[in-house]
Amino acid sequence: MPRSANGWYGLAAIVVVLDQLSKWVVLNHVQYGETIYVAPFWNWVLTFNPGAAFSFLADQPGWQRWFFSVLALGVSGWIALELKRYPEQRLMALALTLVMGGALGNVIDRIRFGAVVDFIQWHAAGYYWPAFNVADSAITLGAVLMVWATLFAKKETSDE
Repeated sequence: MPRSANGWYGLAAIVVVLDQLSKWVVLNHVQYGETIYVAPFWNWVLTFNPGAAFSFLADQPGWQRWFFSVLALGVSGWIALELKRYPEQRLMALALTLVMGGALGNVIDRIRFGAVVDFIQWHAAGYYWPAFNVADSAITLGAVLMVWATLFAKKETSDE
């Protein structure tokens, strides 16, 4: 695990690269609206989400593209500062790094395509989870780790 802010920034960059690489592969091998069976609970599909999680605000005329981009850039800036201040808090730093990498991966999509590229579809018993991507997975895992770190991590003590 990284011990400095630059190490955490590098890990966030890896998340962005993996996210964009996965989307490049999907964009070059899956047609829009096509469904490719992977497993009984999993399909590849190519969709574009102009909104946020679960297509929140997707029906709006386009302002949400810039709103979510600015929001993600602002949050990523705040995370960068936090990682610089507390790089040694490994679990929280990992959580923040995953959120930052995922947020930046989706910002790239919003700028390039006007919407986020989603392609992973899970389903069970006729119920379908909204399509998502690697960036969304990183954000979700980061959020879970953030809650875990907040609730269960040992509190830092000082000998002052």
